[in-house]
Amino acid sequence: MPPTITAFANSPDRGKGQARDMRVRWALEEVGQTYDVRLVSFAAMKEPAHLALHPFGQIPTYEDGDLALFESGAIVLHIAERRAGLLPTEPNARARAITWMFAALSTLEPPIVELGMAMLFERDKGWYAERLPMLQDRVRVRLGELSRRLGDADWLDRAFSAGDLMMVTVLRRLNASGLLDAYPDIAAYVARGEARPAFRRAFDAQLAVFKAAPAS
Repeated sequence: MPPTITAFANSPDRGKGQARDMRVRWALEEVGQTYDVRLVSFAAMKEPAHLALHPFGQIPTYEDGDLALFESGAIVLHIAERRAGLLPTEPNARARAITWMFAALSTLEPPIVELGMAMLFERDKGWYAERLPMLQDRVRVRLGELSRRLGDADWLDRAFSAGDLMMVTVLRRLNASGLLDAYPDIAAYVARGEARPAFRRAFDAQLAVFKAAPAS
């Protein structure tokens, strides 16, 4: 039996590939692992059956036999450790790839998500105009640091790895912000990730769910 992941039945990202099941789909596609998807509504995510899989009532989850996991980073790491294609075999390179996974989730994603949430939900607040430049500057600091490290390399540490997969999915959250325009090397890096056949298959699979969902 293939593993089963959960995803939004009606994703708030409107098919843009931003929901975190995208990371898991992409990882599974990269390693050539077939998988099933169980779609869940927002109401179902708060019911006991789903909370038994994900105590915080979110997606994605991953079920494979008697193993149940939550948190996209943990799931991608599990996939990468089980099947070839996302982690180098050389121990030091493997450790660096895992480090980049943590960097994407712990260092880059928090200020990017905070900026995105402000742009979505705080535009009508009196403090928005003053707060927005501060949030943008926090993201620019991290982008500048990443740009200096990336340089003219295609990937973060020679070959594509799970670290790049996680980093690209995090950086894609800035696609509508315009902030990547000042960092053409990072924009090109994201584009290389998006051009990978496994990414396209994962993106199309997530987009198909949005197209099939009833209008809300």
